[in-house]
Amino acid sequence: MPLTDLRQYIEGLRSLGEIQEIDVPVSLDLELGAITRRCYENGAPAPLFKAFSDHPSGFRILGAPAGTSRQPGLYLSRVALSLGLPPNSSGLEIAEAMAASLDLPPVPPVVVDDAPCFENTTTGDDVDLTRLPVPLLHHGDGGRYLNTWGCIVARTPDGSWTNWSIARMMLVDSRRMSGIVAAEQHVGMVAQAWADIGKPMPFALALGVEPAIPFVCGMPLPAHVNESDRLGAFLGRAIETVRCRSVDLEAPASAEILIEGYLHLDEKVAEGPMGEFAGYVPVEPSMRRPVYRVTAMSHRNNAILPVVVAGEPVEENHTAWGIPTSAQILHDLRASGIPVTASWIPLEAALHWLVVTVPRDWRRRTGIEDSAALCQRIGKEVFTTKAGAVIPKVIVLNDDVDPTNTRELVWAFATRCHPLMGHATFEHIPAAPLLAYLRTSEKVASATGKVVYNCLPPDEWGEALPIRASFRHGYPPEIVDRVKRRWHEYGFH
Repeated sequence: MPLTDLRQYIEGLRSLGEIQEIDVPVSLDLELGAITRRCYENGAPAPLFKAFSDHPSGFRILGAPAGTSRQPGLYLSRVALSLGLPPNSSGLEIAEAMAASLDLPPVPPVVVDDAPCFENTTTGDDVDLTRLPVPLLHHGDGGRYLNTWGCIVARTPDGSWTNWSIARMMLVDSRRMSGIVAAEQHVGMVAQAWADIGKPMPFALALGVEPAIPFVCGMPLPAHVNESDRLGAFLGRAIETVRCRSVDLEAPASAEILIEGYLHLDEKVAEGPMGEFAGYVPVEPSMRRPVYRVTAMSHRNNAILPVVVAGEPVEENHTAWGIPTSAQILHDLRASGIPVTASWIPLEAALHWLVVTVPRDWRRRTGIEDSAALCQRIGKEVFTTKAGAVIPKVIVLNDDVDPTNTRELVWAFATRCHPLMGHATFEHIPAAPLLAYLRTSEKVASATGKVVYNCLPPDEWGEALPIRASFRHGYPPEIVDRVKRRWHEYGFH
């Protein structure tokens, strides 16, 4: 059965042993964030907080909604379950499924008459965001962050493009929020289109939506492509939306909490810093960022707020942003004629690495003669797209290496990457300003240098590869099968 809301998803996680209910009251000030961070780092079940020592009852919080699991065979079970795939799906299987869906015809959403989130609604001066349990997530954060896993809905003034995205939003006061609105990001493009006609941008923030929605919000689709339509194509069914109460938008009907209002680019307040996907709380002070003014707030009874505590891998920036980005790049590289067998952003690399693998006969398939030229071509294809904007470093390998196996990847990079030969470098390429190592001038310019590491064999080898001295690659198949069959007979457990 499809999981069409957050509560169904939680029950699905419970059946897999991936939910830990926390009945004892915890503090929204750092304690909840610290618990969730430890769950990420230990592979523990997703914590479902039911009581808070410093906030009234009536709400719950789900931490680590798409984190990884320490259970054997279920490492990416939360990701797979969210997307309607078998819970034992591998990272490459998930990326392949998402990439394949990009060639399917779009399935637009359908509008329903009502939604559970309207069980409680306030508008105008009666809105009070502080009624929600908004946590202080990291020591060093500049404020409390309400949106870390919600779907921001925005539409261009002419109605031609409805964008769904995720971006952090900090609570300012009872009716205002603020967050990063980057000009190169799609929500920034839509907001600028409204500013160009002298109006603030209507927005809706849907929190606690059906589990697949954050993954398409994090997928770097091209501009003017509706995320809702692409998710419908992937799932094979239309997403249900509902009309908002105070703005002319439709938001996901599955929302636990729905916040509506207008984004004002010309009104700014201090926002941040915040612990982010690279794994650090920045040393820079707060920045002046645009204001979201709220005109309506609705929520279900006993509503559930999902919370991501960004930081060192692996968390949702690396799963729900990294895996869809891997899928988009896989699709784009293949569409460009490069015979890519895998595209994968290693979860532990915090979106700073992309691994691309190619078959040994890539020369015959592409007509490209040498590995340096191939790396240059891959770099141009990756770095000029929205999907590649966040990626500063690409590693190109033969496909005898599993890019999802970190131990194998480290070995291959260390032993196959010549320090001087064939790397493709690119100067002043657009880059996400939250990359960890950027200088201030690069952050302001949103541009930096990027590189493709050539880890392919010397061109003089042709299609020959040395035999890997490993169990899987270094013995005839019949010996590998025999050892596997007799493993317990040898006395191993």
